Amino acid sequence: MARRKPRPLRTLTVFFVLVALSYGLVAVAASWSPRLGLDLQGGTQITLQAEGDPSGESLSEARAIIDQRVNGSGVAEAEVTTQGGDQIVVEVPGENQRDLVETVSRQAQLRFRLVACSDSNPCGAPSTAPVPGGADSLIPDSAPGGAGGAGNGGNDGNGGNGGGNDGGNANRAPVGFADTTPAPSETPSESPSDDASEAPADPDAVQDVQEALAFMNNPTPAAVEEFNSYTCRDDGVLLDAEGQPTRLPDNSSQPLVSCSEPEGSVGSTDYIPAQKYLLSEAVIQGTSLTEASAGIPQGQLQWVVSLQLGGDAIDTFATISRELVGTGQQFAVVLDGAVISAPKMDGVIPNGQAQISGNFDEVSATSLTTSLQYGALPIAFGDDPNVVNVGPTLAGNQLGAGILAGLVGLGLVMIYCMVYYRGLGLVIIASLLVAGAVTYSSVLLLAEAAGFTLTLPGIAGLIVAVGITADSFIVYFERIRDEMRDGKSMRVAVESAWPRARATCVAADAVSILAAVVLYIFAAGVVKGFAFALGLSTIIDLLVFFFFTKPLVSSLARLTFFNSGHRFSGLSDETLGLDTTTTTAPATRDDTVGVGGRA
Repeated sequence: MARRKPRPLRTLTVFFVLVALSYGLVAVAASWSPRLGLDLQGGTQITLQAEGDPSGESLSEARAIIDQRVNGSGVAEAEVTTQGGDQIVVEVPGENQRDLVETVSRQAQLRFRLVACSDSNPCGAPSTAPVPGGADSLIPDSAPGGAGGAGNGGNDGNGGNGGGNDGGNANRAPVGFADTTPAPSETPSESPSDDASEAPADPDAVQDVQEALAFMNNPTPAAVEEFNSYTCRDDGVLLDAEGQPTRLPDNSSQPLVSCSEPEGSVGSTDYIPAQKYLLSEAVIQGTSLTEASAGIPQGQLQWVVSLQLGGDAIDTFATISRELVGTGQQFAVVLDGAVISAPKMDGVIPNGQAQISGNFDEVSATSLTTSLQYGALPIAFGDDPNVVNVGPTLAGNQLGAGILAGLVGLGLVMIYCMVYYRGLGLVIIASLLVAGAVTYSSVLLLAEAAGFTLTLPGIAGLIVAVGITADSFIVYFERIRDEMRDGKSMRVAVESAWPRARATCVAADAVSILAAVVLYIFAAGVVKGFAFALGLSTIIDLLVFFFFTKPLVSSLARLTFFNSGHRFSGLSDETLGLDTTTTTAPATRDDTVGVGGRA
């Protein structure tokens, strides 16, 4: 079988088209300068003062949650530290980072409340409207939600099987909570109090729940009047009586008027506008949430969000679910005073394990899970964080000295390559310049897409990769020269040297990428930035080596200047260390060998 003939010019054309497309994307983003870190340009420093006397464990947990918010990927270079035993200091690169300031400043208190009324279900009206968060709930027949609901169908006309019907009929149940525990084999008791295994509940918690249930069923006239004085804008912003945006304080012991986010696209059949809610006092705090995850349960087709509550919240949740199952009333998940989900109860939840089901896809389910996971801060902070602008942590002369050192090193590499490889040295210089151009466009695009921020350690990672890139060229060129010493012409040597040089360079770059991955996974802080930059540059080295350097050398091998062994080509008999009186004949004989032949 004949080997496929190389087409270097076509490969080079495709490569430059892709590079041009990358810079086209940069032009669309309209950002031609990379994001710089705190050490290079300074940024915003936010100091959060904890209320009360938090424990060291709680402060560390809060620091980890805030770090996940502002620097989850590890490349934004935001620094989050604790200070003085009751403060968290966040330093965010850049001067215009108000969005991140708000993310850090918000206390992100997660609470669970009961819905007394909403725009779609006015106070005193039966709950029949769609629930924000999706369409029908998908609960398989084997799901225990139906069996769990059999115990307390109440007097709503459905009897003991009211909850079971809701849980079993997947085509009629609205978005809601489903019990995830196995259904009991024996007939469930007719009343929760008949279960002898149930532990006695906290009297204060029971009273709070009873008061919340009473408010849900019969809200006070003052609360209803306040509810009617507000409206929700289409984007979910709460407006006061004068039409001004406002946010009411999220006091866990008081009722709350809040908005949800709109669902779906405007004009589509699944669009649900932002809803206004009148909510009871908080019945469960977010700190009681021990676990949240998103996934597709076995035997089902749609995404669900699974919750696990702990402590006294288990009994509270069981009580609430018994009261709400089969009634169509809603249970709201409230983050920072905004309703992020308001499902109905499709079954009794006896052990704190539940699933929020509805019109979820992977993105929406993961988003809700993230809000649940990182919304429950173990401590509260003051309402007015101290926000100041800070200068770069490195002096300007240090940055200038570092850049100058990099340029001097790169210049010396280029001079050495020109002296040693002569004409082939131009290939190295061209490859380095192309690698630099590709790296720059990649840094700009990653800054827009992933928040990649360039710090001095990151610049060091890019400079280190220059040596890796130059090493790839040297390996290839030395293999070409070895093949030519064996009597091959340049056109033949370029192709026959490629397989071995390629294997060597791929193995070397694989080691560098592996080191970068290990550093990125196990390191912290600016070391992550160094590892990311090193890995990025190494991958770019492979791309340039395969799709620019190799095709360029193959194209140059067709030129008489290189193929004839000109003294300035870097491939003359003198530079190869050959005796011209003994190498002429073998070289002529080798010209009859096809591409890929071996001496």
